[in-house]
Amino acid sequence: MRLATIGTNWITSLFIEAVEETAGIELAAVYSRSQQKAEAFAEQHSAPLIFTNLETMAESEEIDCVYIASPNSLHFEQAMLFLKNKKHVICEKPIFSNTAEFEAAHRKAEENGVFLFEALRGIHTPNFKELKKQLNSIGKVRNVLLHRNKYSSRYEDVLRGEVPNIFSLQYSGGALVDLGVYPLSIAAALFGKPDKSSYSAAMLSTGVDGSGSLVLEYSEFVCTILCSKISTSYNSSEIQGEQGTIQIDDTGSLAEIYLIDNHSGERHVIGEVESAENMKYEIAAFLQIIGNADWTEYEKLTQISREILGVTEAARKQNGIFYPSDKEEMR
Repeated sequence: MRLATIGTNWITSLFIEAVEETAGIELAAVYSRSQQKAEAFAEQHSAPLIFTNLETMAESEEIDCVYIASPNSLHFEQAMLFLKNKKHVICEKPIFSNTAEFEAAHRKAEENGVFLFEALRGIHTPNFKELKKQLNSIGKVRNVLLHRNKYSSRYEDVLRGEVPNIFSLQYSGGALVDLGVYPLSIAAALFGKPDKSSYSAAMLSTGVDGSGSLVLEYSEFVCTILCSKISTSYNSSEIQGEQGTIQIDDTGSLAEIYLIDNHSGERHVIGEVESAENMKYEIAAFLQIIGNADWTEYEKLTQISREILGVTEAARKQNGIFYPSDKEEMR
């Protein structure tokens, strides 16, 4: 599989490093609007081809799939271009700005016989799979608290009166769609669609949420998700059951997970020491689905992404956060 990338940021570099550790895929091309940036990024990662025009790259017979890591609001238009040209698309989270874009893009992928993935790396890791397997060990789930709170250096720009992409309505930013997606993906993959959801946001002058509390109501428990780009938490996340508790150090990496027995107090490690390039697990999963035309697994991943986007869209609406691409009926 010959891969092209859109974006010359740190997350794209991490993805390429994970590609280098994964059999069956290789970096074929990079894109940047700037020739200078494209050349520098290509040299950094030994990319054979450079593009500064997206249409030309999408039409190239030298690539099979594309990884999109551009600002959030650009994902849809770029994905549609490559899907139309029969290229598989891996789109960094959040996959799109709203569910209308999501459904349109998936229709385009189906029309052209290609796959469209959201890069939710955490749910593809061996540690997450072990966590899911061990969920029955804690008995009936009664309370869940998941969070991703990390102070952003770009918030300093906001305080100076600027509007960075991640804090911008124009670029579909905000804390929930940027950081809240990490714990929300865990909840969606473990528990499915909630019966009800509500979001209380701390709004910023830029028109998006700087932090917030998302409550997901299920039939027998409540899952509370905290997210913030204007403060940092040093506490663990927890899934609390009647027989024990699963403790997660970081919902972004899932590097350390523990199971604590309520009766004995014993604390056991769940999972293993994973590769630092933990994006390689999602890449391997995508390659397996493409190679085997595994539509069953593909639909499972599609449904998880659909549920996440449905929750974040409703949460934004509750707080009056509307992106330029949102349809009138959402407003």
